[in-house]
Order: sequence, then C-alpha cells, then structure tokens
Amino acid sequence: MAAKKKVEATEKDFTTILSPHVTEKATLGSEHGQVTFKVRKDASKPEIKQAIENIFGVKVKAVNTLIQKGKTKRFKGFVGKRSDFKKAIITLEEGQTIDTGAGV
Repeated sequence: MAAKKKVEATEKDFTTILSPHVTEKATLGSEHGQVTFKVRKDASKPEIKQAIENIFGVKVKAVNTLIQKGKTKRFKGFVGKRSDFKKAIITLEEGQTIDTGAGV
C-alpha cells in the first residue's frame, strides 16, 4: 500500500481548536490516552477530528463533545453569567501523545 501524504493544517483547523482545557479532571484522562480541548460551538466531531490530526499529526480514535453551561455569578449584588463553551474530549490511538504544554 502507498504511504499517506502528510496533510498540512489549514487556517480552519486552527480556528476550530481554541485552546487546551487543563483541569484536574482533564489531566486524569491523560492516563487513558485522552486530551481535552475547548472548541468552537458550531464545530462537528468530524471537523474536530480532522483538525487534531492535521495540527498535531496523531491518529484520533474517538471524539466526544459536550456543551459546558456557564455559571451564574454575583459581583457586588449584580448578577452575571459566564458564557457557555464547547469541550471536545479526544481519545488517541495507542502510543499517540499530545503535549498540551508546548506551543504549536
């Protein structure tokens, strides 16, 4: 079989993935080969998978997404609300890793 050509990451890939989501719970997922990212709210699972594979050059096994609802907060008696955001939990194939501490 012919070797696959490496696909270059496009601007759309970089706008789909907003930032790594580093929390205590997200770092526990790294034991199972999972990495968590904040993504655009309108991004679909296939778009997220393609963006991760193009940017980091890894094989993605599964993509799970959820919408994190913003909390209601009070500041000096005024009620405010944090904005909602979408998280993507990426499960990588065996032997694949992504270092979220290093820049792209």
